[in-house]
Amino acid sequence: MKVLIVDDEEMIRGVLKEYVEFEGGTAVEAEDGMQAVRLCRENDFDIILMDVMMPRLDGFSAVKEIKKIKNIPVIMLSARGEEYDKLFGFEIGVDDYVTKPFSPKEVMARIHAVLKRGAQAETDDIVTFEGLKIDMIGRNVYVDGEKIELTPKEYEILFYFVKNKGVALTREKLLMDVWGFDFYGDDRTVDTHIKMLRSNLKQYRKFIVTLRGLGYKFEV
Repeated sequence: MKVLIVDDEEMIRGVLKEYVEFEGGTAVEAEDGMQAVRLCRENDFDIILMDVMMPRLDGFSAVKEIKKIKNIPVIMLSARGEEYDKLFGFEIGVDDYVTKPFSPKEVMARIHAVLKRGAQAETDDIVTFEGLKIDMIGRNVYVDGEKIELTPKEYEILFYFVKNKGVALTREKLLMDVWGFDFYGDDRTVDTHIKMLRSNLKQYRKFIVTLRGLGYKFEV
């Protein structure tokens, strides 16, 4: 775990660095936003602890500049706890917000939580089942390396299957969760779309298993 600690108060940087290193991590310090941006251009970090109010370049401006070059998780540190500041931080891509004065133990807990969420997201963003590759964020599906085109509803059905892998899904539940509670249709709607989806998945249609008299299950 490599952490960039950005704060114009040397004592705060020192305390946080001590806690990071106590847990086996590496900490690099920056005393203002400009130095933080420069360090991010030259180095890779797992996460950034960024103060808001700093000379030369404030924390929010520094985060915006860093996000242009690298996608590094950021936890903002601020003496101001106004809702506007927090909302603005989240809008520009901040992952968490800690109000000063804070407990270093709480900051470390939040670091671990953000990194864990990031690791989980990376795992879930792209999934592969044999030659079937599914990019959940980019909404792309590949069969043996070849990108296939699906309708929006077929994408939704496939992604829903993947998220509920191994779960028996009734046609009614698929209608409710994929089409919505206000959809006026019947079971044949589900069957028709799954038939088209299976056709597009070619040999990997085998992953969509029909449960006689019930519905379907995505099984690998």
